[in-house]
Amino acid sequence: MKKTQLISLLSTQVQDDEKTESELFTNAEISCTKNYSTITYEDTEATGFEGSVTTVKVNGNKEASVIRTGTSNSLLLLEKGKKSYCQYGTPFGMFQIGVYTHAIENTLNENGRLYLKYTLDLNASKLSDNEITITIQNTNQKG
Repeated sequence: MKKTQLISLLSTQVQDDEKTESELFTNAEISCTKNYSTITYEDTEATGFEGSVTTVKVNGNKEASVIRTGTSNSLLLLEKGKKSYCQYGTPFGMFQIGVYTHAIENTLNENGRLYLKYTLDLNASKLSDNEITITIQNTNQKG
């Protein structure tokens, strides 16, 4: 069952020893079963991807995908302890990037939280370390 709920999206990026954090509050369509969860929200000017829709699909604590469609298109595949190569769309064009996943903590059914930690590289050169924490603001309503 899908429900629309308010989420907090906290993003942390460390690039060349410079840390950047941003937090976005937005409505998202959320669907959770025992092992699978899906979160879909519209990007805004604040995310830098206005006109796009982001969908995060999670399989337990093992795998996740972050799919962006619209004005910017990208697909990040995250598998804990593994590196994958993905297409990443930006306002400057498409890039193939490496994604090494350090952690996936999916507790959306228990306490309304999803945590992703990964490193991005381009041509084997490290771009950034990234952390995303999505928190459902009203955990009384479960999907």
